[in-house]
Parts: sequence; C-alpha cells; structure tokens
Amino acid sequence: MTIIEKHSRPGGRLNRLEMEGFTFDVGPSFMSMSYELDELFSSVGVKSPVKLQELDPLYQVYFEGNNKPYRIWKDLKKLEEEFKGVEPNLAVKAEKYLKRAGEFFHDTEDKVVKANFNNKLEYVLKLTGVPLKHLPYLFRSMWKEVENNFESEEIKVIFSLVAFFLGSTPFETPAIYSLLNYTEMRHDGYWKVEGGMYKLVEEVDKMLKQRNVKYVFNKEIVGVDRDGDKIVSVVDQDGHKYEADLFISNSDAAFFRGKVLGRPEFNEKKLDSMDWTLAPFTIYLGVKGKIENLAHHNYFLGSNFRGYADTIFTSSISPQKPYYYVNVSSKSYAECAPEGCENVFILCPVPDMRFKKDWSDKEDLAENIMSDLSKRTGFDFNANTIVKQIYSPVEWAEMFNLYKGSGLGLAHGMNQVGAFRPKNKDEEFKNLYYVGASTTPGTGLPMVIISSKLVTERIESDYAALS
Repeated sequence: MTIIEKHSRPGGRLNRLEMEGFTFDVGPSFMSMSYELDELFSSVGVKSPVKLQELDPLYQVYFEGNNKPYRIWKDLKKLEEEFKGVEPNLAVKAEKYLKRAGEFFHDTEDKVVKANFNNKLEYVLKLTGVPLKHLPYLFRSMWKEVENNFESEEIKVIFSLVAFFLGSTPFETPAIYSLLNYTEMRHDGYWKVEGGMYKLVEEVDKMLKQRNVKYVFNKEIVGVDRDGDKIVSVVDQDGHKYEADLFISNSDAAFFRGKVLGRPEFNEKKLDSMDWTLAPFTIYLGVKGKIENLAHHNYFLGSNFRGYADTIFTSSISPQKPYYYVNVSSKSYAECAPEGCENVFILCPVPDMRFKKDWSDKEDLAENIMSDLSKRTGFDFNANTIVKQIYSPVEWAEMFNLYKGSGLGLAHGMNQVGAFRPKNKDEEFKNLYYVGASTTPGTGLPMVIISSKLVTERIESDYAALS
C-alpha cells in the first residue's frame, strides 16, 4: 500500500507546527466521541496507545464587555451556579434540552451517521425508521431549538458555539446538530491528548509502517489514467504515475471530482453554489510569560452574535470585531513551550475565497485580534511575542487542497447530509472510493474516523460480491 501526500508529512489538517521550542496543533485541538478512536485501534487488534485526559470545565467563554469568563461545566449544577442571575433554573432547562438531543442521537446514530447509502431513496426510506417525535428537528434551525429552551442570550450563544466553530452558524445549521451539545456535555465530553493532537497521527503512522505502508510526500495528484470503468493509475504534478488495483481519495470528495476528474456536476460554478464551512484564519504565537486569564480552551465573543453570524459567511472584508477561539496547550502540557513561556493558537472563522479572494491584509487582521486579546486578558501579546506564524485561507487552501480555503469541507444543511453528500464510492470508476470530511457522514475528527469505517465496509462488501 502507498499513501501519496501533498503535504510534507502525514496528518493533513491534523498536523503540528514547530518553531524555536514551541509546538502547536495546526488544526483540531481536542477530541470528542473518543470511543471512535478506541474503535479505530481495536479494529486492527491494538489497544489505543493514545493517552487522553478529559476536560472539565470543557472551556471558558469571554463575552465582550465582561472581563470575567464563564466556565462551561459538564456538571449542570456547577453550570447553573456559573450563570446565577443570568439564566434561572438552568440545570433543569439544560437537562431537558440535552435529554431530547440525546434521544435523537441514539435513535439516529446507527440509521444515519454510521450507515452507507446506495442512493437517495434508500436514505429517505431509512429516515422513516426514525421516531416521528424527531421530525421537528428537521424543519427548524439549531438557534430556534436553543431559543425554545433558554431565555438569556449568553446561554443561547454558548449552546450554539459548537455549530459556529465547526464552520457554520446556528441560524443555518439544522436543529439535529443539537446532538453535538449532547456529545460534549453528556455522552463523552471533550478530551485533550497527552503530547498534543499530532500524537494521534504518530500512533497511526507507527501502525502503518509496521504493516509496510509506504509514503510519498510533496506530491499532488492532478490526473488519472483509466481503462474503461476503472482507474489504472494516478498522476502527480511531475507526471509520475502510481499504479494500483484500488484507489481511496482522502482529498475533498467534491473538489477532487471537479478538479482532478473534471466532472461537469462538480465544476467551479457548481462547487461555488454549494454550502461550504467557514475558512480558518489561524495565528500561532510563542510568547514569553504566563497568561493567567487563559485556560486550555477559550472563546472570545462580541455582543452582536446574530448580526455577526449573518454577515461573516459572505463578507468581502475581514471582520472588524472578530469572534475567535484560543487554545493554550502549554496550560496542560509544559513541554509545548520553553520554560516560562506559553504556546497560543488562535482560530478565527472567516469567509472563504469565494467571497474574500484577497488576503494581503492578513497581518492587519492578526494585529486586530492580538490587540483585542491583549485588552481582554491584560497580557501584552505584541510586546511578549517571540515567534509568530499566520495562516490565512490562502495558506490553508495551498497546504491541504481545501476548496477556496473552506476549513472543514461541505457544510451540514439538510441538502448536504446523508445520501445528499458526495458518495464515498465514485459514480463512474468501480475501484475509486472517498474518505474524509466532504463525504459521508460529515465534518469533524470523529466523523472522519467513522467515514474510514464506512468506506472500509463498502470496499469489503464490493469485493466480497466479486469473489
């Protein structure tokens, strides 16, 4: 088996950046649905070698104009105490909200999330097996769902963050994704990875090498050679050909069909008309000194959530008062930064390059975010920064072949979930399959792990039928 990788090392967006003794998670910064990781390793007869530690509180949230952050606890009594005077009877309301989300999760997980579909009719018929009580989830937004359960703007926003920082807004995301609140606060929680998130890649890499899997780095697949309804080889940018009996693409499933295979139904105009997740704008800072007001995971929000969400997707300019996430893994693991220092990773969701093509102002946006963070934490980031790296949507697109910089691939509107997502088996080539964020079941690290299981099941089924 050979893996052909555009980047300089394995992992894709789940990668590591190293600068002068500082190490940073490039993309994903925590694990949810950790049992999917355990199942991945157990599927090859190995106990998971990855050491996880549960986050509790899960994260803290700073609202504009409030210097004291809210800590988000899994214990609902602690959470209620945190929002005393803001949201009356929060524990009871949250319990009701999470109970319903949990019922939806368990009633649909095997029918929808962990299932292959051969066509849309099969998918729709499978949905008829979902209890009717969940039908309203399909016809209202996630924001409407939190609005029906909570009174304060702060709590509505906090229960919506999981959608916003997965690259969508709760006003566009279906209410079914309230199940993500259930997975974070009830079902499994959030987990940090000892040694950094890239440890996941390193451990998988060890297993692959033990099984004689070969890598070819810094090579991008730009074309294919065919023989009837099969691919016989793929071609890199230097014209080198790689022959095989079976091919799996971990590139974006929609983008690959358009760019490499030249499919008319995935040309640029049609790709542009699809709903894509927001692009990442990321800043990696190595700073001297300890930042007392930051935890491992932090969110910094403004005061106009609806207005911000309504414009952020399609703006042609950088956000003036950006919402952003800050990760400081050195709070948990001192080895991520030199002694007396911190590693700070900032993620700001921004418009992709369909709407904002020019990112020559990336230094200005970074300065805007750093200045805001300095004011709100009381720590002077400009004066104490030792190393800095900025990735705009342009860099993300170039490094990892993300369509117009979209961070997590196709979004999760009702017309882009289940069988309405690009299939994990090619429509034309019998020996080409897809895995990753823009195929089934969807975006996010646990979903991508599940996608690997689904494509494996499909391949085994196809080839068993041939034998």
